[in-house]
Amino acid sequence: MRLDKLLAQEKISRKAMKQALLKKEIFVDGHAARSLAQNVDTGLQELIFKDKKIQGYEHTYLMLHKPNGVVTASKDKKLPTVMDLLPQHLQSDQLYAIGRLDRDTTGLLLLTDNGPLGFQLLHPQYHVDKTYQVEVNGPLTPDHIQEFKDGIAFLDGTICKPAQLEILSSSPSLSQATITISEGKFHQVKKMFLSVGVKVTALKRTHFGPWSLDDNLQEGDYRYLNSQELAIIRDFLRKSG
Repeated sequence: MRLDKLLAQEKISRKAMKQALLKKEIFVDGHAARSLAQNVDTGLQELIFKDKKIQGYEHTYLMLHKPNGVVTASKDKKLPTVMDLLPQHLQSDQLYAIGRLDRDTTGLLLLTDNGPLGFQLLHPQYHVDKTYQVEVNGPLTPDHIQEFKDGIAFLDGTICKPAQLEILSSSPSLSQATITISEGKFHQVKKMFLSVGVKVTALKRTHFGPWSLDDNLQEGDYRYLNSQELAIIRDFLRKSG
């Protein structure tokens, strides 16, 4: 939640906020606040306003193993959504997925009601890497590794940022690989492989930035982020504030 919005919930006037910010009387985890627009979570961070601790609002952070056939949306008139996989008490108009996965793509999704966090993690300036396990219907060669590293070019002239391709197995009819990208263009991974002559037949996201899919989390299941994963968020909030 934005710092100014949180303080407003405590009935603190905008003028008082600005004065306190200039006088360095607002502290987040022991550091003077840099902006009233910075994202804070009092469930993860200590917020002090003029020597008074502010409790504020504790956000929700979930990891979901998205199954095939489910859309990354809050509501859909025809198809099941990732929100339908959650119990009723967690379903909320404020909860959303950080980054979309196609209907037929499985794997890691982070869900939160911390809107600014999602915006920051998806913003190009942070270059959050995403790693996928991929199956394609044709051979992959060392030449493809270099093509991905150089930046795949689409037919419309779009050039992708360099990507890391690791070939796990290769045959004329089926190859397996992992790919790491730092951007999220529409159907990007599928288009990248089509550009080198093969079609993606299975796609699973295993990593989103420093977060990795829990091997014990079955498709369709979710869990709250653990203390180590929450510490990553706290560190990100501190750096991006």
